[in-house]
Amino acid sequence: MSLVIVVGDLVTDVLVEHDGPIRPGSDTAAAIRVSGGGQAANTAAWLAHAGRAATLVAAVGDDQAGRDRVAELTAAGVDDAIQVLPGTATGSVVVLTGADERTMITDRGACLLLDPAHVTAVIAAATPGSHLHLSGYPLLHAGSRPAGLAALAAAREHGLTVSVDAASAAPLRDVGAEVFLAWVRGIDLLLCNADEADVLAGPGDAVTQAARLTAVASNVVVKRGAAGAVWATRDGSSWSAPVVPVPMKDPTGAGDAFAAGLLEAWLDGAKPPAALEAGAVLGAAAVRRIGARP
Repeated sequence: MSLVIVVGDLVTDVLVEHDGPIRPGSDTAAAIRVSGGGQAANTAAWLAHAGRAATLVAAVGDDQAGRDRVAELTAAGVDDAIQVLPGTATGSVVVLTGADERTMITDRGACLLLDPAHVTAVIAAATPGSHLHLSGYPLLHAGSRPAGLAALAAAREHGLTVSVDAASAAPLRDVGAEVFLAWVRGIDLLLCNADEADVLAGPGDAVTQAARLTAVASNVVVKRGAAGAVWATRDGSSWSAPVVPVPMKDPTGAGDAFAAGLLEAWLDGAKPPAALEAGAVLGAAAVRRIGARP
């Protein structure tokens, strides 16, 4: 079974679950919980939950939040390749979540200081047949971009297969689609949600957008939340994921869980329909609970 090296963010999520619309300038009732988050960390935790060996490469501060975040992942079965940076605060995200959507207010903290040399060393030491899964967040911010680019370069040099999750639509727009796609060109698998697909591929239905993006990646998956997902390959083939109807408690981390389920199946040789189904199962498990982790 191949190891998955996941590179990206590890942060503290402050999850604010509000029942109705937020009332600016006044009080809004909510349930507030604090837990571990970060796209890369969430995906690594779901991979470990699915039985896949996963190593997280990330950075935290030398503070109580950082120690708690690392301990949570270790307890979840994720191997620790996490830098601890003195004098820096662990990143944090306030997640405002209602029944249908979420908004994230982010302080990336130590995540911006992930060391490219550290990332390169972890990938260079990986066992043959390992896979790199890179969260797009390191690429989307200038401070962490050298680490994200180093991960891609090291994976190419050492023969790892590579998947990239596009991460977030707003910073993708800030960076520019052409620039981002040039960074990830030649990877094995690109994952994006519907909003990210609009940025990267332009207007169109999910199948059309995924097909356009196969000019950059051999395989492209567009995640559509409750509407399922589509997978396209460079030879023109495409498949749709089954819709798994479940009551939604919290969408936070659902895309990360979907990516983990899909990767776990695909890396074991599953064809796209079976890999999509495996992703849908973990994504459905994620939305049935509060929080981003299994």
